[in-house]
Amino acid sequence: MGDAKTERQQADDLPGGNVVRILLQQHAHIRDLFSNVKKTRGDERQQWFDKLRATLAVHETAEEMILRPVAKRTAGEAEVEARNLEEKFASETLAELETMDVDSAEFDTKFAYFERAVIKHAEREEQQEFPAVLAGCDQDQLRTMGYHLQSVLSMAPTHPHPKVAGSTTAQWVMGPFASLLDRVKDAVEASRSRH
Repeated sequence: MGDAKTERQQADDLPGGNVVRILLQQHAHIRDLFSNVKKTRGDERQQWFDKLRATLAVHETAEEMILRPVAKRTAGEAEVEARNLEEKFASETLAELETMDVDSAEFDTKFAYFERAVIKHAEREEQQEFPAVLAGCDQDQLRTMGYHLQSVLSMAPTHPHPKVAGSTTAQWVMGPFASLLDRVKDAVEASRSRH
């Protein structure tokens, strides 16, 4: 994973609806969001961080629910377990960042560390997991996975939930409840900020 431009180019080489294409596009978008958080301050920074937090929470949930079961077969159980452990750690760190003042030195330090960890995680997915899934599935399967991924993205939790992160089963069981609570919380916070 070199940069957002490279990820977008790699995504463009894959057919529309392909699960890996969608995930590569998301990786590029996540890089853009990290950049926006780093170059802003105050309320604008908080808004960009909230977008990044929601995007990462939704993205990781969707990967755990849709990609990981197939990757277990194509890339192997050890690969999937390693990525799930990274996602659990990321969820814990994201939950910590969510409670911090985005303009504090403590946030800056933890955020820089978090960004490096997320980028490394995405690189491992792109180098290990994605090629195995592409090689182990036909185009119809990849499109079906893409469709299911899009469905999960539209209803996944928008805040980190470290207790269920890294577990496909826990995501399926608890995800809908967590998502409902997150989306109500987001609506209340948006309403407060307008008044």
